[in-house]
Amino acid sequence: MAKTSFTELVGCARPLQLAGMGGVSTVELAAAVTNAGGLGMLGVAGIPTDTLAEMIETLDATTDGPFGANFLMPFLDPEALSIAAEHCAVVEFFYGPPDRGLVEIVHAKSALASWQVGSVEEAEAAVEAGCDLIVAQGIEAGGHVRGHETRQTLLEAMTDLPTPIVVAGGLGSAEAVSQALDSPASAVRIGTRFLAGTESGAHPAYVDALIAAKAGDTVITEEFDVGWPNAPARVLRASLEAARSANDPAAMVGEERWPVPRFSTLPPTKNASGNIAAMPHYAGFSVDGVTKRQPAAEIVSELLSLI
Repeated sequence: MAKTSFTELVGCARPLQLAGMGGVSTVELAAAVTNAGGLGMLGVAGIPTDTLAEMIETLDATTDGPFGANFLMPFLDPEALSIAAEHCAVVEFFYGPPDRGLVEIVHAKSALASWQVGSVEEAEAAVEAGCDLIVAQGIEAGGHVRGHETRQTLLEAMTDLPTPIVVAGGLGSAEAVSQALDSPASAVRIGTRFLAGTESGAHPAYVDALIAAKAGDTVITEEFDVGWPNAPARVLRASLEAARSANDPAAMVGEERWPVPRFSTLPPTKNASGNIAAMPHYAGFSVDGVTKRQPAAEIVSELLSLI
């Protein structure tokens, strides 16, 4: 087991964090990553507080290791933040300027505060705000992307930061992970690879599309903007093309079969039906490494096999 400033601070055995992917980072997936020695994360944007409390209670019962919650600033719920800070080891924020007041709320509950950033300036602001961790997201990442730099460019500019850095974006192989950790980063943040985890909440057709795709099949777009405008995201190009020609609504979700409008930001989860191909298939450059369905613990071991 590789000890780093990240593992020592968070209290996990392995320097790997699950990306908090809304809808697909299920309790089962977060628990599996934590039980494999990493830091499991829940994407909690839009989740009702009572549901969040139940999810955290289940995680507490299924793992003895640390886990965290990821909040998107445009959808921040103060009550949900209080619940997460009370019970999670790490509370992470994304897509907004670092806020000292939020960091202090997290610290008051004895949790660690993390901020995912897309620029050196934002990273420096996160340090100033008192964050314990910084997630440096390169443009190679899948899903919503904050900045305009590659992960390597970001890391090279962050060598003097005093706060432990987690690097994100396009890390889909053991070689890429090993190279990323031979840098200022003390952990890696993985999203796309875990979409094909057997514990993932991703729709089977979504996983099939990932398995068939390569990095060159991804594109950054702002067209999936229903519910979150002006927020660029990296998706499979085929899903964007399918959405452009789809009817509205494109799909339905849940037992109540709620309509999902065309160009919604909602990813295709297992409870979706209809035109799954037209929903956003979030994917980073690391989609090259998605070749099959496999347990999350196996993915963790594979990605960290060279360190």
